Amino acid sequence: MKMRLFIAALLATLSLLVALEAESRRRMTPVNTQATTTQAINETANDTARINAKRRANSISYLDDRGHTVFVDTITGEEWMDSTVINRVPKMEYPLFDALTVGVNVWDPLMRAFGQHYGLADAWVELSLHNRYKPIVEVGLGAARHKPAGATYTYRSPMSVFFRLGANYNFLYNSNPDYSFFAGLRYGFSPFSFSVDGVTLDSPYWQETAHFNVPSQNVTAGWIEVVAGLRVKLWGPISAGWTFKYQSILHQSKTRYGEPWYIPGFGSRNGHVTGSFSLPYTFGLSHLNKPAPADVVNISEDTPDSEAASSAENESTGQ
Repeated sequence: MKMRLFIAALLATLSLLVALEAESRRRMTPVNTQATTTQAINETANDTARINAKRRANSISYLDDRGHTVFVDTITGEEWMDSTVINRVPKMEYPLFDALTVGVNVWDPLMRAFGQHYGLADAWVELSLHNRYKPIVEVGLGAARHKPAGATYTYRSPMSVFFRLGANYNFLYNSNPDYSFFAGLRYGFSPFSFSVDGVTLDSPYWQETAHFNVPSQNVTAGWIEVVAGLRVKLWGPISAGWTFKYQSILHQSKTRYGEPWYIPGFGSRNGHVTGSFSLPYTFGLSHLNKPAPADVVNISEDTPDSEAASSAENESTGQ
């Protein structure tokens, strides 16, 4: 019995010593597996940073007509693409001066035909930069003549001009330019006048009724708009656009008779949420862009300028 216990203890001690030795070796020497020993072989020639970095060091590069970077091996003359480059979406797909769009807002004329008491018409011009950033200028005319139900007075605002300045950001800037989804900001302002005719005030205390008119008051008002919209192609260069707005008055002139009910370009002063429907016409501006030089070779950052230039010259001369 004692002998068996001694043998078992000896075997346990030997097993512990072997385990400690193995652990010591693992700490000193990295453990290699089939995956680690064949990693360089398993890496494809066009899809790893390590191999591609070595190839780029021996290559020159240029941009093709799609904006993709093409590498040329200076030794073999082989052209190849780095997948880490071609899979990256180009920052800008369209040229700087992409298009000029002129639009007419037909919403107010339609609403006037259905009984709206204010608004006339407006038009806008938008410049498309890279199909992404779109500064816009809007100009219009507004007027109002409104007699509230059950009231004796009439609010009048003669035809006045208004302006909006701002920009849109197209979230679909690398997609088909015939369709866009955008958001933007506007600053609008208008110098205008208003008057009120036939105001009647009853005084129960004095049991008298007063009649008077509010003479023409000159006002300048400014407001801000946050917009979101959608534009789709109808046919040819003609499209349709919907814009939704949240607007708020920033400043306006004070008058002794209170605040105006209507502001040209803004609408009713209580109308913070509104919209518009436009019919835009687009002119292409790609002809205004300076064409890129043909056959331009860009030197790779990993290649010394002198070596790359010498290799390119030798290839072109056949040496």
